[in-house]
Formats: sequence, structure tokens, C-alpha cells
Amino acid sequence: MTELPDPSASAAVLIGTSSYQHLPQLKAVQRNTSDLADILCDPTVWGLPPARCPTVLDPSTPAELLDPVYALGRESTDTLLVYYCGHGLRDSESADLYLGLTGSREGAGYTATEYRHLRSALLASPARRKIVILDCCFSGRAARMLSSPNALAAQAGIDGAYVLTASPRDHVALAPEGERNTAFTGELLHLLSNGVSEAPETLDLETLFRALEARLSSKNRPRPQRSQENDVGRLPLVRNRARASAATAAGPVVDIEVQVAMMSTGLKLARLLRSVGRNRDALPILRMVLQARVPEADGDSVAVHLELAELLTETGREKEAIETLESAFRQTHKRFGPETVTVCRRLAELLQAAGNHRQACEVLRHALDSLERGPGAGAPV
Repeated sequence: MTELPDPSASAAVLIGTSSYQHLPQLKAVQRNTSDLADILCDPTVWGLPPARCPTVLDPSTPAELLDPVYALGRESTDTLLVYYCGHGLRDSESADLYLGLTGSREGAGYTATEYRHLRSALLASPARRKIVILDCCFSGRAARMLSSPNALAAQAGIDGAYVLTASPRDHVALAPEGERNTAFTGELLHLLSNGVSEAPETLDLETLFRALEARLSSKNRPRPQRSQENDVGRLPLVRNRARASAATAAGPVVDIEVQVAMMSTGLKLARLLRSVGRNRDALPILRMVLQARVPEADGDSVAVHLELAELLTETGREKEAIETLESAFRQTHKRFGPETVTVCRRLAELLQAAGNHRQACEVLRHALDSLERGPGAGAPV
């Protein structure tokens, strides 16, 4: 496996427990799983089909947590990634790691899912590369199990296993108050979304781990841990967005007319998916369409920016929505048209909601100037 993992032969199961009957609630967990699903399905990162990247929210039984891992694991021959975010627990009678369920209680391992059962689900998959990402307290215990003489891979005969955890063996993972994501997953999402500037065009797990460790350490947050088998962490996993170049074609070169048609079709498809409630499927399509950067399709491009910004706002990603509209503003601010006014109005609304009143006023002033100048006047130099 010297190339990126084949999306059609791979899968990611994203598990999150945010609601508990006897333990503190974890509000960021649902956002973690949703955001991670979006980025892993993005064609510019990995491009997993949405059906092969399900989210499992608030499992109440071990079967609800593990069944999707077994099901998709059986269908994966390339890469199987399992992510868990929630309360990590210890049993009063053992030092093993337990993954919290909605009814779990502190010190009562039998009310949670023992990590070794997740290990068994990995063993059942024919995937050549298996990745476990744990964002929970005491998650380093899983890494210890993998690297000990009775390690996960050695004990179960698993080749190509990699465990990435949010905290050392006996440390507590961190969910900062007021932040959209937990500390660990927030930094992981940042790296997947923005890439690593000094890294090559593809990112492997070891590169991601080193970058995660550096970013978390600089903020005095719990340092991640990892263990691996057969040097699997050196194999490419995702595309490095920091190395993406507008001058480098991502695929076959096609005629401008075809590119324009693709942009228009992509916009229509995204709107259709949104109309039936499939927002998560529409998001990567809109992002992929914007990657085309077709000058001859400026009108459709602005419409895509507006559609994407609306979708991001609906899913609580106001910062990304503002960035999207700012990109559209830069594209339209030197010409007059109804799309210019629409972009300005929506951008001003988001800026004002975010407390950036001065910027909002400047954007609205530009919209008024555009209306006064009319279609026959150019923008001031």
C-alpha cells in the first residue's frame, strides 16, 4: 500500500457518546463525529463514500457500539478506521480501558464496553491496515495494550495496527469550555482541513501524530500517545491540503465547457440532496465544486459559495461560513450585480452575529455603493 487507501475498499466508523445518565454530559462529542465525517468524506482529503463513514451516536449497549465496526470491517480490505469519543472509564477491579455508553457508571466496567471487544472487532476484519483513534480519558491504556508483550496486534495476530490516543495512560482528556470540539479532535480536524505545510503531498499517521503533539504541547494540553505495528504509520493516509496547488490538476484536464457544466450540475445535485435532508452528502460536493475554480462560471461559483455558506451556518460552523462568504466577496466586490448585494448582506449578518460590527458595516457600505454606482460603473481603484 504505497498509495492512498482506496475509499471503495476502506471504511471509517465514528462513534461518539455525548449523553449520559450517570456521568457528565459531553456536548462537543456530536460535533466531533459530524465534523470528522465531513472531512474524511471530502474528496480533497480522503473521499470516503458517506455510506462507508457512518456516525454512531450515543450507543446504549455494546452491540450498538460494535455492530457497525463488525459490519463495515467485513467489507473493508484496505483500511479500517475506528474513532471513539466519549468518557473513558476504569473498572474498580482492573486497569483496563472501558468505553462509555449512555448508561455507564464510574468504576463499574460491566456498564460500559471493554476495549478488548473493540480489539476483537478489528481482528475480524480482513483490512490490511487498522487504525484506532480514541479521544477519551485514560485512552493511553489502549496504546499500552498495543505496545506491551501481550499487545493487541501480537496477541490477536493483527498486522498493520495503529492506535492514536488523546492522552497518556492515566491522564484525563480535555474538552475546553466554549470550543466547538474537544482539544484533541479539534487539532486533528485542523490538520486534516489545513494540512501540514512542511510535509509532502500526502500525510501519514506519524506525520499527523508529530504535528498533533506539537500543537497540543504548545497550548499546554494533554499530549497524544500512539503505538503501531509493522511501521504502518508511515503509509500515506490522506491528501495534504497545505500542498494543494491551483496550478496542479487534481484530475484529467477537461474542456472549459465541461467544467462549467460540472459546476452547474454539482450545485443542482447539492441542492437536491439538501432538499431531502442529506446535508452531510451535499457538503463535500459543494467543496469539490469550488476546487474547480472556473473563471467562466463566476455566476455559478458565487451561487455555490452562498449555498455552502448557508449549509455551514445551519450546522453551526459560522466561522467557516464567514470565510466562504469572504471568498465570494473578493470574487464579486469589483463588479455590480444582484449576487454582490446578496453576498454582502449575508456576510454582514454573520459578521454582526459574531460581534464584528465594524466589518459588517464596511461590507454593507460596499453593497450600498454598488447599488448607487449601478451596472455601468466600475469599482473605485
